Amino acid sequence: MIRRDALDQLPVRTALPALRAALDGPGAAVLCAPPGTGKTTLVPLELAGLTGEGPKRRVLVAEPRRIAARAAARRMAWLLGEKAGDRVGFTVRGERRAGPRTTVEVVTTGVLLQRLQRDPELADVDVVVLDECHERHLDADTSAAFLLDVRETLRPELRLVAASATTDAEGWARLLGGSEGPAPVVEAAGVSHPVEVVWAPPERPVRPAHGMRVDPALLAHVAAVVRRALRERTGDVLCFLPGVGEIGRVAGELAGVDAEVLQVHGRAPAEVQDAVLAGGDGLRRVVLATSVAESSLTVPGVRVVVDSGLARVPRTDHARGLSALTTVRASRAAGRQRAGRAGREAPGVVYRCWPQGEDGRLPAFPDPEIKVADLTAFALQAACWGDPAAAGLALLDAPPAGALAVAREVLAAIGAVDESGRVTARGVRMARLGLHPRLARALLDGAPEVGLRRAAEVVALLSEEPPRAYGDDLAAAWRTARRGGDAYAARWRQEARRLASAAGEPRAGSGAEPGGGGAGAEPVGAGAGAGPGAGRSRSAAEGVGGRAAAVTGGGRSGAGNGGGAAAAVTDDAVAGLLAALAFPERVARARGGGSYLMASGTGAELAGAGPGPGARAGRGHRAGPSDGGGGSGLRDAGWLAVAVADRPVAAVSARVRLAAVIDEETACAAARALYSTGEEVRWADGDVVARSVTRLGAIELASRPLAAPDPGLLRDAVISGLRREGFGLLRWPPGAATLRQRLAFLHRELGAPWPDVSDAALLERVEDWLGVELGRARRRADLARVDAGQALARLLPWATGDAARFDELAPERIEVPSGSRVRVDYEGEQPVLAVKLQELFGLQESPRVAGGRVPVLVHLLSPAGRPAAVTADLASFWRDGYRSVRAELRGRYPKHPWPQDPSAAEPTRHTSARRGRG
Repeated sequence: MIRRDALDQLPVRTALPALRAALDGPGAAVLCAPPGTGKTTLVPLELAGLTGEGPKRRVLVAEPRRIAARAAARRMAWLLGEKAGDRVGFTVRGERRAGPRTTVEVVTTGVLLQRLQRDPELADVDVVVLDECHERHLDADTSAAFLLDVRETLRPELRLVAASATTDAEGWARLLGGSEGPAPVVEAAGVSHPVEVVWAPPERPVRPAHGMRVDPALLAHVAAVVRRALRERTGDVLCFLPGVGEIGRVAGELAGVDAEVLQVHGRAPAEVQDAVLAGGDGLRRVVLATSVAESSLTVPGVRVVVDSGLARVPRTDHARGLSALTTVRASRAAGRQRAGRAGREAPGVVYRCWPQGEDGRLPAFPDPEIKVADLTAFALQAACWGDPAAAGLALLDAPPAGALAVAREVLAAIGAVDESGRVTARGVRMARLGLHPRLARALLDGAPEVGLRRAAEVVALLSEEPPRAYGDDLAAAWRTARRGGDAYAARWRQEARRLASAAGEPRAGSGAEPGGGGAGAEPVGAGAGAGPGAGRSRSAAEGVGGRAAAVTGGGRSGAGNGGGAAAAVTDDAVAGLLAALAFPERVARARGGGSYLMASGTGAELAGAGPGPGARAGRGHRAGPSDGGGGSGLRDAGWLAVAVADRPVAAVSARVRLAAVIDEETACAAARALYSTGEEVRWADGDVVARSVTRLGAIELASRPLAAPDPGLLRDAVISGLRREGFGLLRWPPGAATLRQRLAFLHRELGAPWPDVSDAALLERVEDWLGVELGRARRRADLARVDAGQALARLLPWATGDAARFDELAPERIEVPSGSRVRVDYEGEQPVLAVKLQELFGLQESPRVAGGRVPVLVHLLSPAGRPAAVTADLASFWRDGYRSVRAELRGRYPKHPWPQDPSAAEPTRHTSARRGRG
């Protein structure tokens, strides 16, 4: 029996006429409705005609999360007086409840992508509703782009609704409307109650969150605020935390409170999710939730929200090859969404665990995933759709060119696309597995080596990071999951079964959902991955096949292909091989003390890294988290395959969160694309190093000296040394430095043809003036024998004849009236002539250089050689300055001549008496 009373209370009902008109007209609309108005539940039922109004249609609703998909389907079924699986069903990865009578089906956006790749027309679907599109998940944006392509090329009658609690309505309207103009925006007003804001920051500063780490002091404070809210307010409490680990920690802090503590997140068992959404039975509840409860779920009975102010989002460090979830400050939009949950049914209150002054500095909206996440899976979806560059996809935000290029390089390396970027048959098969392409590669290439079941189990472990309690040793975590009875182990077993089925031979007639929850994989054949754009940009996919790693020996207990040989491989070897196949650039060799160097060039540190008992390459039993040892049980391994790592703020090295022990042979086989042997001639540690080097990416495996290095490489290495350490490597006699200064002066004052002799210019023209010596130099000592002055002389403008005037324009010495030849200093901005004052008697004007253009700055010295005066205008000095200088020097040096008219006096280098004797 349809629950009319509940349906009639949903505020979105008032927007249904406008929504129907938009779909009957342009065929697309943007629906903006606050949480709790019924946009997720009533709208699909109405569009499907299940409430008794309107034509019968088949409606597909796409949700960003499994928990939201299940909850929406169950809620709609409840409104119809049914259970999920009849007229309303759902399909998520690992679970499907739908039948022949199903009219409204709720799926995750990942499942929708799989269906679009298999059946681009969606022939049995009339309306697609993209729910919570404001969250800008990558799968949702990709699904929208594919659906718009379908409408344009295959099914213009397919109706689309982009539904959200708060969104960029104008942007989505332009996107959905396309060339016809913006699609209609339909708004529904919600029933909202006032929500009081209480600012509840920690009394003491807490460390900012980084990576997956949140300061325990902040979590303790959040728990304290929950306790405060229970004392001060009535009703249930909804507390927002970034992730499962933080939820568990706060739940522990709340032990003993007079309330039922529930945990809601994507990994929570279905019965727990149902209990939360069903409401309480009189006992107060504290619901600890991730951002899934911002808009995807409505939790009844909530009057109080406690907001930690944190969220967890995907981030990719392309420079270091690390992709992981990271903890960030929640946006102001998310804060409004969270606060609104307290005012759904009555006036409420939100406790915000940060200072009010910080609120305005928070980001306005969360970043779209396409801007910050790993794009490898997106690139594979685009290639399967027939648009490898994603240039023809209608996206709100274009993928960053650099990130997309990196993603396509990964796909090429694992054989998912060919040299032109078109998808291969292997790539289509990878896309069908419902895995990240890296994990799909590990499953397909690892199964022939270790057996399908074991490969599927390890890949399932990698597809959802195990709880921290399982430790950082992948093999030990695998053993823990096998014998575990917790919720994670149950999900892991289910996913392992799905992967084993999907990667094996598909059953005939199976209606399985390869990426969703069916029992078998969709066959790879005609039409696989043939999106509407396929005919425009790609030919038939070509398989690559036969890429399973041929890894034998090396402690792997005789691993072979299938059967008993595969069964003989140890768990440690299986875990290591699969992790290395998935992340070949993260195979890492020990550097000592729990520190490793990955093939990507990034350093990695184990938990509690410190001086250890020494690295080893074996695969024997290691102390795991249950062995009572401190720190990581991996710390004495010689080689690791790092599956999960992040890089803390300001840290040089990544932090290993999950890895497996491997040996060098396995590392080289899994990362064979990074294996290279070649001559390496470079400047290192202050000299030329010439070696033949074998590397695995950034890891040096072996080297030997080169007896006869390539001359060109030697030349490049020597030039590199000059760039890094400067021209001080050459020999600079006194005349060489002076020559460079004189040339620099003429270039500055006269320009061409006088050469620029700055470091940058000399490096740019190094072949012109140092070419002969570079051809003979093999090491630092050879450079130290090069006379820089002789080499620089080659830069003089001999071709124009100006070199003959060099001594005239920039004389090294100037003869003064006394007959002395005094050196000119060209080091500063103006040439300097330092000479005893008495030697210039009789000279009327200051000397000039550069063809008379530049006066020399004269430093007049006392008879003892000490500075007495400085002038660039000697005539002015004789006339105005000499008198005071004469009075001072005459008293100090009475034996020297101090005429009253120096301009007419005879110059001298001697005292008056000696001058008289002369």
